[in-house]
Amino acid sequence: MLDRAFTGSQRYYRLLMGLLVFMGLGFAAYLFQLNKGLTITGMGRDVSWGIYIAQFTFLVGVAASAVMVVLPYYLHNIKVFGKITILGEFLAVASVTMCLLFIIVDLGKPMRLLNVLLYPTPNSILFWDMIVLNGYLFLNILIGWNVLDAERKGVPYPHWVKPLIYLSIPWAISIHTVTAFLYAGLPARHYWLTAIMAARFLSSAFCSGPALLILLAYTVKKYTKFDPGQEAIEKLSIIMTYAMIISVFFVGLEFFTAFYSQIPSHMHSLVYLFKGLEGHRFLVPFMWLFAALAVFALVMLLNPNTKRDEKKLKIACVAVFFSMWLEKGLGLIVAGFIPNPFDQVREYSPSIPEIMIALGVWATGFFVLTVLYKIATSVKEEVA
Repeated sequence: MLDRAFTGSQRYYRLLMGLLVFMGLGFAAYLFQLNKGLTITGMGRDVSWGIYIAQFTFLVGVAASAVMVVLPYYLHNIKVFGKITILGEFLAVASVTMCLLFIIVDLGKPMRLLNVLLYPTPNSILFWDMIVLNGYLFLNILIGWNVLDAERKGVPYPHWVKPLIYLSIPWAISIHTVTAFLYAGLPARHYWLTAIMAARFLSSAFCSGPALLILLAYTVKKYTKFDPGQEAIEKLSIIMTYAMIISVFFVGLEFFTAFYSQIPSHMHSLVYLFKGLEGHRFLVPFMWLFAALAVFALVMLLNPNTKRDEKKLKIACVAVFFSMWLEKGLGLIVAGFIPNPFDQVREYSPSIPEIMIALGVWATGFFVLTVLYKIATSVKEEVA
């Protein structure tokens, strides 16, 4: 099936070339970082995790969201998800690929990855994060590829795939739960020290991931002969709506806990995000944009007509995706470091090389996704 990745329209090749350009710029910036060290980034002693880890955290959620189509199709036999499931599984593959790349660029020197393998520490959350991320990547590759190959041949998929499908469902939950434990297990960071951190991560994942998947499904429908199915998209939009409501509710719970208790250490990060602290307001416009997009998305999604109107649903999905990206992929990680243990505010803003590297990683992920979707749609068109 791999040969299908090498044949396509001019639009397909132009897209790949455009992504390769961004990948090349990102790689050049990474070589500069590799030579000079992490001093070229905006990170420092007080804010030691920046845009790299923020993107990693957000993309783990996008990867985990594949379970929203895998679970109803394979476990509950809801046939309408049959066509769109492969798109969700391949989206998970591309997302985890980006997650791993963001970890590599954040380490400064990639050989430091060997420390996890040469000196495994099972009592470390990072060790288990490595296990669940790589395991989830291979599960989705094996499941998606073998199911698609069986469909191309017109035969049932191998029996050994079914246990892997069942295993992938709790595994999807585990990748974002373990990632949440990375933050919730740090007692010195009061913004992250909350029992609902894993629940917040999962709720945001189950709205941002389906939002992106719906947009990708419409794109596939427009530029190929493969139709993922309008009914599947509508059902996925319902899942996204409920998850968005829960995600916004959980953010509200953090505000209530912090401000009703009047514990300064729990209030400071939220004040910094939405009002500014000691004159520092870098993230304030972005967080108010998150709030505005979240409210706008909810108003649109709660209107039953939106789910049946392609244009309105696309707008709502864009609002959901970017609101969750702003909340988790920008504000959540940085705010956990502010203020520092001395109650001083040291703001973080990404440097140009950081942004270039981040764009390069995103381009790499979409390159992988484009190739996988090209293979999937070619097989689907052939079968049809």
